[in-house]
Formats: sequence, C-alpha cells, structure tokens
Amino acid sequence: MLTKRIIPCLDIKDGRTVKGVNFLDIRDAGDPVELALLYSQKGADELVFLDITATVEKRKTLVELVKRIAANINIPFTVGGGISSVDDVSVLLQNGADKVSVNTSAYKNPQLLKELSDAFGSQCVVLAIDTKKEADGEWYVYLSGGRTKTDTKTIDWAKKGVALGAGEILLTSMNNDGTKNGFALDITSLLSKTLPVPVIASGGAGSMEHFKDVFENAHADAALAASIFHYKEIEIPDLKKYLHQQKINVRL
Repeated sequence: MLTKRIIPCLDIKDGRTVKGVNFLDIRDAGDPVELALLYSQKGADELVFLDITATVEKRKTLVELVKRIAANINIPFTVGGGISSVDDVSVLLQNGADKVSVNTSAYKNPQLLKELSDAFGSQCVVLAIDTKKEADGEWYVYLSGGRTKTDTKTIDWAKKGVALGAGEILLTSMNNDGTKNGFALDITSLLSKTLPVPVIASGGAGSMEHFKDVFENAHADAALAASIFHYKEIEIPDLKKYLHQQKINVRL
C-alpha cells in the first residue's frame, strides 16, 4: 500500500511566502528557502511552491528561487504559477524542480497537458484545479487564482485533464481554503474514486483529524496545507505520529 503524503504549500508573492483566507487577505509567512529547508528536515514528503502573481517579468525571479531551493533540500518539489509552455517547464526542471503544476493555462489550452507529458512524462505534470461548490450543489472549476468562474464541472475537467496526460491532480476547495474547518471530502472522494492518478487534497486543514478524515474517508493520496504549518499550529512530526497511530500508512 502506498504511503500517504504530507505536503506543505508555499504561496510565493514577490519572493516571499504568503497566506490568505478564501484566496483573499494575504499576509507574510516568511522566507521560502528557510521554510523549505525546515519542512524537509521535519519530514515533509514533498513541497509545492505556487507563484500566485506569476507574470513573464517575475519568471526569472522564480527560476532563481527554484535554484536556491534545490540547493537546500532533498525532497521532491513542485513549482506552479504562470506556466504556459514546454520551454517554461524545461527551465524550471533544469534548475531543480521535480514537477510542475499548471492551472489556468491548461484549462485555456488543454493540449498543453499533452505537450508537457509527451516532453517530460506524465509523472512530472500536476493539474491544479481550484473548485467551488455552487448553490446547485455542483463543484465548478475557477480560473485565475479563483477570480473567474467557469461553467465546467470539476469532475469533467479532471477526467479530461488526466486523459490528456496529467499524472496527478492538486484539488483546492475554495469554499474550505484557509477556514481550518476540514477538507472538502465529497469532491475529493469523487475524484479519488474516479481517476486513475493520485489526488492531492488542498484547502481547509485545521486539525490532525482533518488529515485522517481526508485519507480515510475521501481516499486522497496526499494532503496539502499551508498556514497550519507556516505558523506552527501543527508540527509535521507530530502529525505523522498521530496518523501512524491511526493506522494510516505514512513515511515516519
């Protein structure tokens, strides 16, 4: 049985780690390289870095950051934000990233997923989906950092993305993001049961029990969180010990 992964997420803005609630109200959370090193020492399985204000001008700073992170840590890490071509990915991988995460660019140009998986292998391509449950009870895809609603149901886009070459789904519930009330178990479970690739649950972690729930009841392969780790509300070694005691297979 595969081990369940714990993944701290570092949202990057202007070279600093930041954190918001429901995608708003952004505040500083520290230096990304220092945090990355700390998490790798504490037993994080992977890290995700998302450049939340990525533009072409800032891409060069992101590459520099990736190089610094790769020099300091020995666990896999994924980089996302503003990636829209094979060339973008090539530069990040050459500088030490293990995987890339694509979101809006893939939705607007689905063939990008095929191009990236053909060039680098599907294991390198993470499709990030920001999703929100609407009044009709359905989960829809949102773009541009949660600012733009689409009429596409999350399950439909996830299936299409995997068919085109995405090797993993990073699913963030906007309803749950930053609330610390728990992960969105229903949509996470639907994707986990339906798709043949790993699903990373994101948005809503506030307690150790929430991680247990998302692994046991929603069958997520990995769980991602930010503020509870950044502000030391939950320490990764304690979380893993707890999950191990709950008979959940984690790397200690």
